[in-house]
Amino acid sequence: MLDHILISVSNYEASKAFYLAALAPLGYSIVMEHGPAGGFGVAGKPDFWIREAEPVKPQVHIAFASPDRRSVDAFHAAALRAGGKDNGAPGLRPDYHPSYYGAFVYDPDGNNIEAVCHKPE
Repeated sequence: MLDHILISVSNYEASKAFYLAALAPLGYSIVMEHGPAGGFGVAGKPDFWIREAEPVKPQVHIAFASPDRRSVDAFHAAALRAGGKDNGAPGLRPDYHPSYYGAFVYDPDGNNIEAVCHKPE
């Protein structure tokens, strides 16, 4: 099991604003900051970190677990409002498995960010 992940972003403040909005429907908030780096998490535990540095190429794909399909929908809408670019509207992805419900957006640096719920409706 992973404890945390860190990605580099080109503009910390812009990415921080994007992730604060996009991840709020999943229960995430900023838990701690150190210089141009911040850790997002749930219940006080930062497990997703961003830091200002040259972004990695090629970009990464990160999928966040969602408690239900409604949260996936809310993540997608919030991410788009925050400036993300659509990379797959909320919906079933039966080629992954019958209950795979996900949504995809590109963050400000082009990383493919997903929210996914594996539970049946």
